[in-house]
Amino acid sequence: MRKKIVLAAISSVFVGLYSQAQVVIKPAIGINATDFSKDPGTGEFKGRIGYQVGGSVAIGKKVYFEPGIYYVKKTTEYVTENTPGLENQDFNISGIRIPLTVGFNLLGNQSSPVGLRGFGGVSAFLLTSKDAPVFSEDSFNNASWGTYLGLGLDISILFVEASYEWSLTNVQKDVENIDVGKSRSLFAHAGVRIPIGK
Repeated sequence: MRKKIVLAAISSVFVGLYSQAQVVIKPAIGINATDFSKDPGTGEFKGRIGYQVGGSVAIGKKVYFEPGIYYVKKTTEYVTENTPGLENQDFNISGIRIPLTVGFNLLGNQSSPVGLRGFGGVSAFLLTSKDAPVFSEDSFNNASWGTYLGLGLDISILFVEASYEWSLTNVQKDVENIDVGKSRSLFAHAGVRIPIGK
């Protein structure tokens, strides 16, 4: 009986929170540029344009929580310096990015026709494929973690967002020969807002 009462109370709390929250589904597509915190002695890495596609769900009004999931391809060019016989090479990694965002509406809220938002959070990146000739196949971390800050602009059902992410873990497991350190990524994407709550 006590368990039923506790479960009923918890359910009532969640239903109450949901009924008061604005829920917005946000499919999006965008571009990114990724660099690394260290350069090897034989050259340097330069960010090139990659892309991401996915979406998120924003829950809240003035303050909101927004989990998301995106397929991301990051591309970086390895530029050799003073190394005869070596050519510049592309460094491509792809995976699933899962950001967990907490944001604040600086102007308006999730139901306003125009709004300006500031946000930040943490993210996980799960590596699914890699194309990096200068590294061995097993030298990458399959999962990495990051933190980010950004701004968003809402206009009617459309939105644009930009954020900068700092990796908290090294790109590689094996840093004996080449150590590129941590990744640093700039994300920009646009999409539509589909409200399903009040």
